[in-house]
Amino acid sequence: MSESTVRIGLVLPDVMGTYGDGGNALVLRQRLRMRGHDAEIVEINLTDPVPESLDIYTLGGAEDSAQRLATRHLRQYPGLQQAAAKGAPVLAICAAIQVLGNWYETSSGERVDGVGLLDVTTSPQDKRAIGEVVTAPIVPGLRAPLTGFENHRGGTTLGPDAEGLARVTRGVGNGVGDGLEGVVQGSVFGTYMHGPALARNPELADLLLARALGVDSLSPLDLPEVEQLRRERLRA
Repeated sequence: MSESTVRIGLVLPDVMGTYGDGGNALVLRQRLRMRGHDAEIVEINLTDPVPESLDIYTLGGAEDSAQRLATRHLRQYPGLQQAAAKGAPVLAICAAIQVLGNWYETSSGERVDGVGLLDVTTSPQDKRAIGEVVTAPIVPGLRAPLTGFENHRGGTTLGPDAEGLARVTRGVGNGVGDGLEGVVQGSVFGTYMHGPALARNPELADLLLARALGVDSLSPLDLPEVEQLRRERLRA
């Protein structure tokens, strides 16, 4: 591995990988390599401390018991928090939003203190949100609609230090009736979109990569198959 290699942290795939969200790390690595950058995925499991020295981090979804394990581990080994404080981009999918928040309630009503990277709280809702979701981004640097598959019962409320990633045009989103989907706070981006999200939303992938590389933007890649996937999913 060269000194210029971009290191992508795949955080706790052994417990936060229920929905195939580890594919986001693969997308980041491939888009870097297609632009001529060396890139490596660093898997961080429950047996490993979380390093603060990586360039970008991704976390996926999980069920209640796995969320508690992940929360405990991230609080014990705060490398992710330290990296985010230095500006390293973090992508949190579904349950990872809840883990990185102030607190979340499990399906049994237990309240669990989160990591505190996001000013959000999450409580179970009466009805599960499941199906295709389409949103209009409200974060600078994103213009194209965001698309994914949501599957969650949690309703996430944003505090004053957090902002939404997008506004829902189809689907449920954060699930608390505010019309928002996802969350952005500092260098942390969260969304309930599976898919994996970055395979379906290359503009979001490149926004995260630009931040990791310390540049304002990246030139789009010409990938007709990705555009075909987006068209199909937007029609679904």
